[in-house]
Amino acid sequence: MKPARAILFALIAAVWSAGHGWAQQPAPPALRAPDVRFEPTATDVVQAMLRLGKVGGRDVVYDLGCGDGRIVISAARRFGARGVCVDIDPQRIEESRENARKAGVIDRIQFRNEDLLATDIGDATVVMLFLSPGLNLRLRARLLRELRPGTRVVSHWHDMDDWKPQETVRVRSDGRERPIYLWTIPAR
Repeated sequence: MKPARAILFALIAAVWSAGHGWAQQPAPPALRAPDVRFEPTATDVVQAMLRLGKVGGRDVVYDLGCGDGRIVISAARRFGARGVCVDIDPQRIEESRENARKAGVIDRIQFRNEDLLATDIGDATVVMLFLSPGLNLRLRARLLRELRPGTRVVSHWHDMDDWKPQETVRVRSDGRERPIYLWTIPAR
């Protein structure tokens, strides 16, 4: 057998073995059902959230429970920020990815089909939330522990109980007044 042909067969065997080995790996654990139903954030509220969070081109914006990705996509388009879309629902992640592709910012965004209570958030400079009172409270200790001092946390509609926001704005949208809260992770 010629050396080139032997190398080709060795490569094919290696690729087949690796692929076969992967097939034997157990599937990752299934993620639980979403904790909140998907409700798209109105465009004017998205813009107010980005302004309140003072998003800029050097930021890494995480949207925990990203839905269709509109907050992170807007941060990337308007401000040149990088972003991370996190959602437990694979359909929402696919929708986010497609929306980012259409908006021309897919290269600035990561997409994670993960549990927002477990995903690594350590490199965030801004975290966006539109969850529920209970989820906000479950996240609070993690945000304070894992985010660097100075990281901004912005929540649409839901506060964090006795953690008082440093600023609250109210946006009139869809005939309702919508509160948006801002906290900054304090120095340790």
